[in-house]
Amino acid sequence: MSPEHAMTIGRHALEITFMVAAPLLLTALATGLIVSIFQAATQINEMTLSFIPKLLAMFAALALAGPWMLQVMLDYIERLYASIPWMVNS
Repeated sequence: MSPEHAMTIGRHALEITFMVAAPLLLTALATGLIVSIFQAATQINEMTLSFIPKLLAMFAALALAGPWMLQVMLDYIERLYASIPWMVNS
């Protein structure tokens, strides 16, 4: 296996990681921003107030995007396993 091929595999792995993590991270970011705006508007400075909405939003995002995330990971793993004979022979 050439160094270029190893770098390509690593790049694809990072792309898949970012793509799979993005829905959950963006959900947490949006929920945190909304809760922060609410806290600033009402002057409620409770640190634990953002925990429950974030938890519920992350659960909803995982329920909605979970099948897609799983399919993306499975497709990548199948392509990676299918390329093993080519990697060993080159």
